[in-house]
Amino acid sequence: MKEGDVILASITQADGKKKNRPVIILRIMPKYNDYLVCSLSTQLNQYIRNFDEIISVHDSDFFSSGLVLSSVIRLGFLALLPKRKIIGLIGSISATRHQTLLQNLSDYLIKNL
Repeated sequence: MKEGDVILASITQADGKKKNRPVIILRIMPKYNDYLVCSLSTQLNQYIRNFDEIISVHDSDFFSSGLVLSSVIRLGFLALLPKRKIIGLIGSISATRHQTLLQNLSDYLIKNL
């Protein structure tokens, strides 16, 4: 698994229940090689402008993502996962989209320091 991969993982939801969800590996964290991931959702109404990304069936990296429906890449739904929580590889997003996600997250985190 590498950064930018779309994977299926067991994620704890806000209600405490676990669900197998597609997520994107944003970063592989130091020492233990856990994955910092963000969730994907087909609920496009969850999109936050200038923060999240929408990956659409019309985008050049949609086919390689392995997704079947347009989805919002939710930077506000982050998790740190050990390798044992990974169920499998679905696909990958473009390097450009991955970089945009990291930049959006970084900009948000350092804003108003």
